[in-house]
Amino acid sequence: MSSISSSRSLSFDVAGESLAIKGFTTTRWGIIDLSPGHAGPLTLNLQLYMTERAAYRFNLTSATPRLFVQAGEAGARPTPTAISASQDVAAGWLDGEHRVLEADMPLAIQAWIEAYLAHHGEAPAEGRKKKRKGAGRAREIEA
Repeated sequence: MSSISSSRSLSFDVAGESLAIKGFTTTRWGIIDLSPGHAGPLTLNLQLYMTERAAYRFNLTSATPRLFVQAGEAGARPTPTAISASQDVAAGWLDGEHRVLEADMPLAIQAWIEAYLAHHGEAPAEGRKKKRKGAGRAREIEA
């Protein structure tokens, strides 16, 4: 059985668009020209992790699968430092007060993640745990 790589290089650029909102001007930043390989001005490695398989599946089954780029703090030009296919990881970045930019996931990356999931298996279902009858209740102890 051939081994499926858990890391891929992605190249892209970051572009800003000026917006005027209620008299204030701001810049909305976005990822452009995202593609596999080292062709663009910025390159990050997308690393897949076994513990994130459920998040990858959730992303792939959404209407538009996305990639998430950690891009420094708000108020300055984005400085991309990491990329993920997991919304859970992106949410953690946001909780840490990092800027997160999103981009549509290229079909080649979708196929690669599908192959990764097929090779390593889907994440185990986290079903509800049944409580044993009487579990969690104090019991009278007879002497």
